Amino acid sequence: MGIGFRELLVILLIALLIFGGKKLRTIGSDLGAAVRDFKKSMETGEKDTDKPEPPKQLADKDADFNASDKQAGKPEQKSNV
Repeated sequence: MGIGFRELLVILLIALLIFGGKKLRTIGSDLGAAVRDFKKSMETGEKDTDKPEPPKQLADKDADFNASDKQAGKPEQKSNV
């Protein structure tokens, strides 16, 4: 069983009451653009998978920075208890 004409009409009327006419048009156009972009990316998906990976040098420098940051941290505080 699918959605009939009456059910679809009720759903659209409820959406119109909730969002209003102007906002509903904006949502519809944004949704259409998203679907077009998705279809376009699906068609060209195989071409985009050949992108090179980011350089590993940046990841190594970030790891070195985090290690030196931990070594230069605050000294431990002694409690007087």
